[in-house]
Amino acid sequence: MGLSIDRSSFTVEEYIQAEASLRESLFALEALLERPGFGVGESSLGAELEMSIVGSNAEALPLNREVLAESRDPHLQLELDQFNLEFNLSPVPSAGTPFTSMQNELAGALGELGRVSSEFGGRIVPIGILPTLTMDHLQKGWMTDLPRYHALAAGIRRMRRESIHISIDGEEPLATDFDSVAVEGANTSFQIHLRVNPNQFAACYNAAQLATPLALAVAANSPYLLGHSLWDETRIALFKQAVDTRRHRHEWRRMARVPFGHGWVRKGALELFSESCHLYPVLVPACSDVDDMEIVREGGIPELAELRLQQSTIWNWNRPVYDSADGGHLRIELRALPSGPAPIDMMASAAYLVGLTIGLSHNMDALLPAFPFRYADYNFYRAAQSSLRADLIWPTLNETSPREASAATLCREMLPVADEGLAEIGVDESERKTLLGIIRDRLEAQVTPASWQRETVKNMGDIPRDAALRELVEQYLVKISTGQSVTEW
Repeated sequence: MGLSIDRSSFTVEEYIQAEASLRESLFALEALLERPGFGVGESSLGAELEMSIVGSNAEALPLNREVLAESRDPHLQLELDQFNLEFNLSPVPSAGTPFTSMQNELAGALGELGRVSSEFGGRIVPIGILPTLTMDHLQKGWMTDLPRYHALAAGIRRMRRESIHISIDGEEPLATDFDSVAVEGANTSFQIHLRVNPNQFAACYNAAQLATPLALAVAANSPYLLGHSLWDETRIALFKQAVDTRRHRHEWRRMARVPFGHGWVRKGALELFSESCHLYPVLVPACSDVDDMEIVREGGIPELAELRLQQSTIWNWNRPVYDSADGGHLRIELRALPSGPAPIDMMASAAYLVGLTIGLSHNMDALLPAFPFRYADYNFYRAAQSSLRADLIWPTLNETSPREASAATLCREMLPVADEGLAEIGVDESERKTLLGIIRDRLEAQVTPASWQRETVKNMGDIPRDAALRELVEQYLVKISTGQSVTEW
């Protein structure tokens, strides 16, 4: 989060000071980005995997502290709810076989975490939303007892001043209230970090916005929540509502803190960091005593702790990241992909999204006039609802733009673009062929992790839904253990 958080209660004066410190941090970033050569370096990739812990009954098990203590892996950290963990993969150069490296590390981590959790009667499940979650699992008593999570919850309560209402349509619409931000812990993601040079940031970020709906459509893995059959990627709707700080009757104009975006980026990353500072009130008003501008003036690389903290409380589906490591650099955090299923599936989805982002980036100046941003926003939510069955719209320069096509058709058409993008950042041909081949298999079979979940439950017949979802998790765990891609299940 950028700063250590040791409490959840703050004074009005501290909020005022935090707003001022945040703007100073933004000025420091602006000066830093004007420095010749800042952030220039070779392309690299990183990732974070969020996962759930279940017991012998396939339901959530509050075991994250025990697993963390026994594992003692520095890559592992606690997540929002007591049945959540996050594993941070080691950054790797994009050239060569980066996805194989990440897959091997991830498979090893899941194996070791499975071994450790089994000592306490638990099992690790990488899945977008755990199908067996109940209302009880998502109340404040299940939230991880850490000051930063209590501060986050307090900040949201301070702004919202009412319970969290969740309303999601689908085959079996869901409408219910929660007492805490703990409901957000239902979401687990596989987040990819792509290092981008500052002069390429705008084009790459816009390309990521255009590409994300397609990648989401082929990767969907969250069709069930609280026993209801909802969106193929229900996480998208749930996350937006779970941490919404707006009081809808009074502040309908304020932006949601989980946005897809507010428009195309015209110049660079500073626009996005500025949006974070100016459009959103401070949620957690912690401050450092460091003068970031002074560090910049002396030629150093500041931490920009206040800015990083603010960024951590605004959950753009594609989020700009500033990091002081390696002489300072910028990344795009691609946050939309769900957790799971198997490591090979996650790498295929990630490779497709990264490849599309790079492959589309060179043509964005031509495409943007033919594709107002609201169309990209539309595509994102339609893909989340219906995945490959969604009807999406796409820019074209050969006829009146945009044109309409199914997500499956567009994903297939964009496979060569993804391959070109991966080749550009140096990914080996054999790795590109393997991973994009998995995406091609999904498209040909019209299979996603979400569709596999739905079909598996359907094949169980008329057994009670809670029993069917427990059996679904059991079958899912068996299939993951084979290491095979979902199209081979």
